[in-house]
Amino acid sequence: MVRLITHNLLACHVKGCTTNNFPLIFQDVEVELQETEFNPDFIRNMLSRLEWTALINAAKQVGDTSLPPEQPDMMDDELLQKLHHVLMEINVTDGAMVCQNCNHIYPISNGIPNMLLAEHEIG
Repeated sequence: MVRLITHNLLACHVKGCTTNNFPLIFQDVEVELQETEFNPDFIRNMLSRLEWTALINAAKQVGDTSLPPEQPDMMDDELLQKLHHVLMEINVTDGAMVCQNCNHIYPISNGIPNMLLAEHEIG
């Protein structure tokens, strides 16, 4: 499944696409919610690795507006729970991710993103 924690790490790697290739934009997605065990330490440790603006925009693209637009300095338990939900429990099952620079489409089918490039697209 494409979770938002994974999406926050993905960028386009098409030959010549080196600027404005992150984040990929969700398009025509189907979402499934899957409850997972809450691990506050894991979520706290992920904070420094997240691109917050990209996460907020991706969450909005899949229909979630529970997180604040700016990353807070302090995370209380309620906000950690919301962040856990967005990162770990929202699963994109079908649709596509599109590069905002070159418009390359990365399809998602049965929860698996196809990030493979054709030979002529490899740099």
